[in-house]
Amino acid sequence: MSQFNQQVVLITGASRGIGEAIAHQFAEQGAHVVVSSRSQEGIDAVATAIRANGGQATAITCHNGERESREQLIDQVVQQLGRIDVLINNAAANPYFGNVLDMGYAAMEKTIEVNIEGYFHMSQLAGRVMREQKSGVIINTASVNGRVSGFNQSLYSASKAAIISMTESFAKECAAFGIRVNAVLPGLTDTKFASALTQNEAMLKMILPQIPLGRMAQPEEMAPAYLFLASKAAAYITGVSLPIDGGYLA
Repeated sequence: MSQFNQQVVLITGASRGIGEAIAHQFAEQGAHVVVSSRSQEGIDAVATAIRANGGQATAITCHNGERESREQLIDQVVQQLGRIDVLINNAAANPYFGNVLDMGYAAMEKTIEVNIEGYFHMSQLAGRVMREQKSGVIINTASVNGRVSGFNQSLYSASKAAIISMTESFAKECAAFGIRVNAVLPGLTDTKFASALTQNEAMLKMILPQIPLGRMAQPEEMAPAYLFLASKAAAYITGVSLPIDGGYLA
């Protein structure tokens, strides 16, 4: 019997990539996963695949950059499933790839609304549910860019640095309520979200030599870190940011 049996795990940005991989692995370990993103079609496909493999999954749409949508998501999860044991903030926006001086204001707004405001508010909302339960885990998807700013990814990198700081603040202030808060820092991963890098030969020639393992990761290689941080094996771990990066930050 898995230690995640009877647990409700909410994952934002779960229609593809790292979020989808996380959802499948938690479901395989007995959790009831709530997969969420803006794409109803995408999360329906993920939930259907999980159920076809014998797992439990619920699909609920949410625009992580909109306050009302975040509030509705948390309300629906609690109404339908009664609790939230694990929140994984994984939704992200990176609408601009280019020189910092040429970034448009709309792209700035979107990046901040989703990556900073969205993570902060979603953590508050789920954290209030967890406070009533006297237990819970929040895991934020940050990035190695939060430690070493990515070229042509200025505000995205700054937003990921903010998530690292946010993780530490929530960890300190929520520990008294039985809530642990940690972050995962993925390195270069083969996803559609990262295609501006993974499909760019010039960028790969610049980045891959900086990765000691010499390759990009697959989404399935990220997911075990989330399972560990949510597990009883990590019961004394809070406030950490765990790089899964092939040695990039070493």
